[in-house]
Amino acid sequence: MIKKIILASGSPRRKQLLEWAEIDFDVVVSETDESFDEGLSFPDIAIHIARNKAIAVRKKMGIELPILAADTIVVCNEKVIGKPLHREEAISILRELSGTSHKVITGVVILHENTEIAFADTTTVIFHKLTDEQIIYYVDTYKPYDKAGAYAIQEWIGVTGIKSVEGDFYNVMGLPVSRVVKELKNIQ
Repeated sequence: MIKKIILASGSPRRKQLLEWAEIDFDVVVSETDESFDEGLSFPDIAIHIARNKAIAVRKKMGIELPILAADTIVVCNEKVIGKPLHREEAISILRELSGTSHKVITGVVILHENTEIAFADTTTVIFHKLTDEQIIYYVDTYKPYDKAGAYAIQEWIGVTGIKSVEGDFYNVMGLPVSRVVKELKNIQ
């Protein structure tokens, strides 16, 4: 059984996934810089941001419990697509993703005592061709401004607009939870 951990994320989706995995955790969030060096690979970008989150929480909490941090990025046409700042940007992002494939990469860092486990998981998602009506409906109804790529796979757009998913579905939600559980068991 996995002992209690600290989740260094305010994401309701990550919380939900850990609850489904029946992991006991507390949420501790610390504001962190999400910038990155341009020379990093896409997986390393996600790991870098996750590491910064974990380190910030460790500074706040100490090292008694394992700290789990994650960051999810979306990559389309060889560029990182972040969280939209406003409605028009969300619509523009979804137009770009419509009818194409993109990669969802979640970087995960677990800090415990003097150990760091860091990995990235990649899932390929293909959207059907979406109409402007569908995109506008989704953005106006679900307001996906806190989501990389301007969508959540578990919401309406995922249910109706995604053609296929290759890889870990839960990674697209924000956490490759089965791998996380495996790694946590290895350190406790």
